[in-house]
Amino acid sequence: MANIAPTVREPWELARAACPKHMTHGPCAGVTDDGACEIPGAGPCPYVGEWPFAGSVGFGTRLPKPFVLADLPAAPLDADSLRAAAKLLAGSADAFLLGDHGAERVQFPPSYRARILADEGVAAWPGLNCRDRNRVALEGELAACRDAGVAGVHCVTGDHPALGHRPDAQAVFDLDSTELTTLARTLGLRVSVAHAPASPPHALRLPRLLTKVAAGADVVVIDHCGGPEAVHDAVGALRAAGFEGTVLACVPVATDVFSAAVLASFAADRLPPGYLAHLYEAPDPRDAGIAAAVALARQLLAHPGIDGVNLSGGTRAGHELATARDLATIGRELR
Repeated sequence: MANIAPTVREPWELARAACPKHMTHGPCAGVTDDGACEIPGAGPCPYVGEWPFAGSVGFGTRLPKPFVLADLPAAPLDADSLRAAAKLLAGSADAFLLGDHGAERVQFPPSYRARILADEGVAAWPGLNCRDRNRVALEGELAACRDAGVAGVHCVTGDHPALGHRPDAQAVFDLDSTELTTLARTLGLRVSVAHAPASPPHALRLPRLLTKVAAGADVVVIDHCGGPEAVHDAVGALRAAGFEGTVLACVPVATDVFSAAVLASFAADRLPPGYLAHLYEAPDPRDAGIAAAVALARQLLAHPGIDGVNLSGGTRAGHELATARDLATIGRELR
């Protein structure tokens, strides 16, 4: 595996010491447009600036195209909701992402949710973050995920607790996403990581991603970053850097005004132009939303460097199963 690491120098060490999330390999995806930390009152991101690195990367094998990874919407702390969603989604995607939402920080552990899905014959791809557990707890959680037979794990640093509905919780950040990736790979798990090419500081995004790839990531999920051309540009740069693994592109899914509002709340400026506007004008928002997601996915999959998509959408409390049905419809169209 190639070794890509920032040059060790005093400013780098100072930045690491100053980061509220203890990032060890560069900035997280929460840097604002003016270079500030995402945490209110924390000031500028200490990593903003030049990032020297050296090396090349060629790692990972590509999953069969088109690989469909879909979010799995379910009510928090509700095993019956998970089972019902799994039954609706079975067969519509290759695996299902068990994510993390700022308004629902308290969830069943990823490995427990993965086991519930496994019992329903559905492949889970749980997300793990470094916000809530130290390295010992994360190692145990990863081992439990492996035992549950997960298709892969998505390793992220995670938002700071101050940004979610539990600001009273103590931040941990004993590891960051790069170190968590290495830990997961040592346990033999397939690892996906996020790439946010539209997030500032833009010049550091690809080097940051390559560091995670060098740490063991073999699947890269391209975050919302605009229309197909912007995504294709990001994938082209990644492939040109030597990445040989699997690339999945996020496809925003909104089938009513409520799910559109959820998407707009965190990705409004990173969606294809006019993507949500049609929902408010269409006589049947559900049909329009499904058609838009399928069309965008096919445009993205036309790029030879993209192996699959992540069907990514939000929902509101009590409507999780309706969203699951819509995701299932889109997934079956693509498969």
